[in-house]
Amino acid sequence: MRLLLTIHVTLTGSFDVNNGTEAVVMLPFTGTAEGEFFTGKTVGSGVDTQKLENGSLKRLSARYMLEGRDYTGAECRIFIENNGPSLDACVPILVTDSKALAHWQKAALVSEVTPTEKGVDVRIFERD
Repeated sequence: MRLLLTIHVTLTGSFDVNNGTEAVVMLPFTGTAEGEFFTGKTVGSGVDTQKLENGSLKRLSARYMLEGRDYTGAECRIFIENNGPSLDACVPILVTDSKALAHWQKAALVSEVTPTEKGVDVRIFERD
């Protein structure tokens, strides 16, 4: 697998609802992105939504947009939606206006989410 991008996420709050059986937690965040192919930061804030049943995590979904420069020096944006049942099983979907990174939109991608002191680091990889 080839590392495409690392996003350093900083959590900025938490909102939740719990009916005793199901709970939903929304975690707004900001962040910076770095890598060989793109460098930038979040546009506004993103949100990570976690759905739980009987206290067990059932589904994660994060949505956010990055703005910065691709490896050619062109300004661009990347929208990322990262979904999965756990931190180690999320699949990102990307949309970008970068011509140089356009192939990412159809690539087989996986992510690795690692907790940090202020939030998480998200590493997005392209499968071989």
